[in-house]
Amino acid sequence: MMEALSLLRGELGKAIVGQEEVIEGVITCLLCGGHALLEGVPGLGKTLLVKSLSKVLNLKFSRVQFTPDLMPADLTGTNIVMQDEEKGKYFQFQKGPIFASIVLADEINRATPKTQSALLEAMQEQTVTVAGIEYPLGDPFMVIATQNPIEMEGTYPLPEAQMDRFFFKLQVLYPSKEELLEIAERTTSPHLAELSTVLDADSIYPLKELVREVPVSSGVKDYALRLVIATHPQNEGAPDDVRRFVKYGSSPRGLQSVIMASKARALMEGRYNASLEDVRRMTPPSLCHRIILNFEGEAEGIEPARIIDEVLKKVPES
Repeated sequence: MMEALSLLRGELGKAIVGQEEVIEGVITCLLCGGHALLEGVPGLGKTLLVKSLSKVLNLKFSRVQFTPDLMPADLTGTNIVMQDEEKGKYFQFQKGPIFASIVLADEINRATPKTQSALLEAMQEQTVTVAGIEYPLGDPFMVIATQNPIEMEGTYPLPEAQMDRFFFKLQVLYPSKEELLEIAERTTSPHLAELSTVLDADSIYPLKELVREVPVSSGVKDYALRLVIATHPQNEGAPDDVRRFVKYGSSPRGLQSVIMASKARALMEGRYNASLEDVRRMTPPSLCHRIILNFEGEAEGIEPARIIDEVLKKVPES
C-alpha cells in the first residue's frame, strides 16, 4: 500500500506544485470514502488537482460548473420522452454528470440552495432518486467541491447540513515565490508533464477496507472525543473562546471524520495504529467547517480555525 500511495503522490506532484497538505487531504478523503470542500481564490490549481486525481486513478470524472440558473435535473439527470416503432412513446432516464466516480462541483456556492440540496442524497446515501425511482451510484464515489472565499456577491453560502456532509474542508493557499516560479516553468515550457495511471477502482476498494481495520486505542479515541466535545459552548470544560464565540459545536460526523482520518494518516505513513499526533493533525480539516459561530463571533470576524487551535491547546492529551 505504501508503494502505491507513494506513486500516487508522485504522479499528482507532476501536475501540482506544492500544496502537499491539500493533496494529502484529498487522498485521505478518498481512502475514507468521504467528500472534500476546497476553498481558495481562482487560479491555484483546484480543478487541475481533481482532474489529475481522476486520471492517475483511471476513474470516470465529471465537472459541473455551478451557476445560479443550474437546476437539480442538470446535475442528477431526468426522464425524457423516447419513441420507437415497437414500444411507441416511453420515458427513459438520462443520467446526469453526478453519475461518475469523481465529481467536481466547481464554485458550488454560486448555485441556489435547491440545486445544492440535490447533492445531499448522493453524498450521504450514494444514490439518486428521480421520479420515485432510486438509482445507485458507483463505488468509489467522491464529490470534490470548490468555492471562492473572495467573490461573495451573488453567492449562496452552503447550509450547515450540507457543510456537515463534507469529510474535510481544505484551504488552498497561494504558492510561495519558488513554487510560483516552478509553476511558470512547467506551464510555459513546450513539454507538459504526462500522468500515468497508478491505481484503479478495483484496487481502491481494498485500501478503503484496510483503513477501517487500523486499530485505535481507547486513549486515542477518548482524546478525539474530548476535542469534539470541547467545541460545544455548553460543555463545562470548553475553552473561553468556545463559550464566547461559538453557537453550535461539531456534530457526531466530526468525531467520525477525526478517527477515520487518523487511521488513514497512520496507514499512509506506514504505521498500523493511529496515534495522538494523528488526531491532532486531522482535527482542523475535520472540524473547522463544523463550527457555527454566534453573533459576537461573526461580528468580531473570528475564524473557526482559531477556535480549533484554542481547543487543541486547552484540551490535554490524557
